[in-house]
Amino acid sequence: MDAMEAILTRRSTRRFANKPIPKEALEALLRAAMASPTAVNARDWAFLVITDKEMLNKMADVNGPAADPLRRAAAGILICGDMERAFVKAPDFWIIDGAIAAENTLIAAQALGLGAVWLGTWPRADAVLGQKTLLELPDHIIPHSILALGWPEGDLTAPRPDRYEEEKVHWEKW
Repeated sequence: MDAMEAILTRRSTRRFANKPIPKEALEALLRAAMASPTAVNARDWAFLVITDKEMLNKMADVNGPAADPLRRAAAGILICGDMERAFVKAPDFWIIDGAIAAENTLIAAQALGLGAVWLGTWPRADAVLGQKTLLELPDHIIPHSILALGWPEGDLTAPRPDRYEEEKVHWEKW
């Protein structure tokens, strides 16, 4: 699948088949995440891959009802900010860097035929602290978001509506 097809057919998948994801596929997703741009090339993200069903259920409990797809996922990737690597002059760029890494991963999952859904954690203090405590993260590591991953139930390449909105585009001036 080429990049444009992966982007234009990507959708949030919340139902997964009961089938593990090979380690090679998870590593491919992490390579895609780490290929994402970061402010001043700080590479201020870190990733925690979880495949243990009990832990995925606990992560879902901590994040709340919207994180229920984790209960059926084959894996979850917790994207975190590493504040020891954050850009000193603008440390909050870690938030954007984490979001870009998440999007690269979602597109890569689509291209590999995997289903995925982005589950927000930051900036909800309860979810951030809950994941930090549950997963025993070091002080300088801040949870950003979780990607629930698995083999989808259903067709990931079915046509979807064109989301282009001409009225939101301005050329040369407002």
